[in-house]
Amino acid sequence: LDENIRKFRDEDSEAVQEVFTVGMSEHIPSSFTHILKQPLTQMVLMCVFCALMGSSKSFILPILAVTLLLAATRQFIVYMFSMYIETTLKKDLHNISETYLNHKDSCFWVAEVDGRVVGTVSCLPNENVPEALELKRLSVRRSHRGMGIAKALCRTVADFTRERGYAAVILYTAVVQTDAQHLYEHIGYKKTKEFAAPQFMAKMTNFNMFEYRLQFRQDY
Repeated sequence: LDENIRKFRDEDSEAVQEVFTVGMSEHIPSSFTHILKQPLTQMVLMCVFCALMGSSKSFILPILAVTLLLAATRQFIVYMFSMYIETTLKKDLHNISETYLNHKDSCFWVAEVDGRVVGTVSCLPNENVPEALELKRLSVRRSHRGMGIAKALCRTVADFTRERGYAAVILYTAVVQTDAQHLYEHIGYKKTKEFAAPQFMAKMTNFNMFEYRLQFRQDY
């Protein structure tokens, strides 16, 4: 396969948005599973089941109610992901050149295989961590995973960051993104922080975020 990592061009925009949208949507099932495993979720479902069982003396009603609750929970997760995707497409992925390519310390790259965009990554300064650049928008099409493309994209960001004299690369990932966490740890990133996502439901369901850091210099 003819693999090539290059800077984003405006004609890549539609493909980049598709790679991002599909990649994010893949986390819906694992997010649903994560919420089902939480003690609070299990307690609510058990309470609803027992209350209806006690009051109706019927199996059908409590089972139906629990099924509806589960369906509503999954729809809520789909809605939250859809809102996040929509917001991102309107913000930094709306005009990628403007967001990433018009500033010396930010960039956006695509991985191309046989003339098709199959992966993306970007980086830009992080206002809270001035000594680091933040890796963002890492995504590889499912059909092209396991070929080292994600590692190559991460390496591109690391080289760019080091060349510009920054001390580290940082990134943020969610508790459900286990494949991404394994990748980052495999290539030398260290988990430096765990915190709750800002949304109320995320706090209630332990939907935590992790900060990872790839350190080049120890003067920070």
